[in-house]
Amino acid sequence: MSSIASGTAPTTKSAVCFRKSPKSATFSVQFDRSASSSSSLRMLSSLSCFSSANSAKLLNSNDGSVVSSSPKSFRPVMQWQDVTVKMEVDAPAAVAYKLYADRESFPKWMPFLSSVEAMEGSPDLSRYLVKLESFGQNIEYYFLAKNLQPIPDRKLHWRSIEGFENRGSVRFFPKGPASCLVEAMKPFMEKLIRGGLERFAAFVKTI
Repeated sequence: MSSIASGTAPTTKSAVCFRKSPKSATFSVQFDRSASSSSSLRMLSSLSCFSSANSAKLLNSNDGSVVSSSPKSFRPVMQWQDVTVKMEVDAPAAVAYKLYADRESFPKWMPFLSSVEAMEGSPDLSRYLVKLESFGQNIEYYFLAKNLQPIPDRKLHWRSIEGFENRGSVRFFPKGPASCLVEAMKPFMEKLIRGGLERFAAFVKTI
């Protein structure tokens, strides 16, 4: 998370802590059309959040997408980690809050967000499109999130109501007339994190 107010480096180091919370999630996965079905399935099998059984349920569609042959039954169950990141920002809490509340500007400083679209007629709803690259494949998914009751200049929080299941909150703590502490809490998948650490541990042994 970078300084959302001025784009300058934060004045203090960020702190990260973890709290475990079980959750389930569904994925809508889009792969690059140039990829073959077999390579896509191998990639899914290698991801720690997909079991080989789940990978076997996927079929390659005509447009190059990888889709579930049984959408209702294809619900990978995962462990979630609530990851809290704290960072000092060179802006008053009210300014930082206002900038963070502008959801449609998220792609400017969140590179994995392709777009955020506020729903017409429902200002508390937004559609998020996420695009990532993993194992040489393009992964795309979306979610529709509902903004929960905010505390002006102090707290923003939301939860998804459609698509990829997630939730999160951001708090703003004044540190002085020109700075504040921003605390963001968002869930991450324990298996994905653990799998990454295991691959890192194996990589270190090769050096």
